[in-house]
Parts: sequence; C-alpha cells; structure tokens
Amino acid sequence: MFDAVRTYLDQIALELDQIPAERKAMLDGLTEFYCSSPTKAFNFICTHNSRRSHLGQIWGAAACDYHGISRIASFSGGTQATAMNPRIVAALERVGFEVVGSPGENPRYAVRWSDEAGVTCWSKTYADPANPASGFCAVMTCTDADEDCPVVLGAAARIALPFIDPKVSDDTPSEALTYDARCRQIAREILYAFGQV
Repeated sequence: MFDAVRTYLDQIALELDQIPAERKAMLDGLTEFYCSSPTKAFNFICTHNSRRSHLGQIWGAAACDYHGISRIASFSGGTQATAMNPRIVAALERVGFEVVGSPGENPRYAVRWSDEAGVTCWSKTYADPANPASGFCAVMTCTDADEDCPVVLGAAARIALPFIDPKVSDDTPSEALTYDARCRQIAREILYAFGQV
C-alpha cells in the first residue's frame, strides 16, 4: 500500500469513536453481509454514480486490503450514468491514490492504492454488465437513489447508508474542504465496517 494512503488510514483508524452509534448500527449490516454471504460483493449505489458511490467502492476495496481481508468484490453504479466527477478524483489524489484517466464524456479512471491493487471507475448504472447481477449487497449511498429505486434487482441484501452530497460546495471557496471531509467520512465508516470482520 502506498505510504500516503496507509498513513491516512492509520490516522482514520484512530477516529472511529467519531462515528455516531446510529451510523455504526447501519454499518454493522455491511459486516454481517460480508460474514454471511458467499459472494462478498458490494455494489455502492447513488443516483448518478459520480461521487459518493465511487468513494464507497474505492474505500470498500482499499479498507479490506488495509485490514488484510480477502475476497471482497467492490462495485459502484447509479440509477443513471453520467461521469465520475473530477472533484472526487482530486480528493483521492490528495489522499495519495494514483489516479489515471482516459479522455471522453464518461472517462474511465484506474484508481490504485498500491502497486498491486486498484479498481477501474467510470459512471454506469447499477445493472451494468460490469457489476454483479445477483447475490450482492446494494449499499444505497444517497437518499434519492434509495427512494427512487425501491427494488434493486438481483440484490441479496440492501442497506441504506446515505451521505450528504459534497456537490453542495461545488464552485465555492470551501469546495476542496467539503470533498476532503466527505472522502474522509466515507473512508472512516467503511474502515470501521470491515474492521469488524
């Protein structure tokens, strides 16, 4: 694991007491699914698959790597496809991830946290062929997707884990701080969930 990412996660591991009890109860559902499911597959879902769902996917895989947990399959999708927001890319780079993108309206990004481990991210629907078709845990990272998509076809479990959209600060002086804070919150909560395995 890259030194900067490991240091970031080491620091976050000291912040788990900042997670409110009601959030920990929600996060325990991820732990329980991992322990009981043969697939170990999580699909983090948000409306546009542009911000929070990507952070969920990336931190899900990286946190398991950090904890030495094998066999996790971490994905993301939306009820619609748009593009992975470049502000998320910038927040990940500030953490220490290596992010390499391809050009286009919906670029694909290779996101790596070590020389051996990473994921490829682009905006897609949750039912995209790149995502699992059945047996996965649908992790709803925004309330809109949770409300607008009452049934996630193929999901073996569904967990509502909404995060405030960092886009509320787009094009403001606090933009980077807001994205960094949301990135850290998602990292902290996912690290907690898989740390219970």
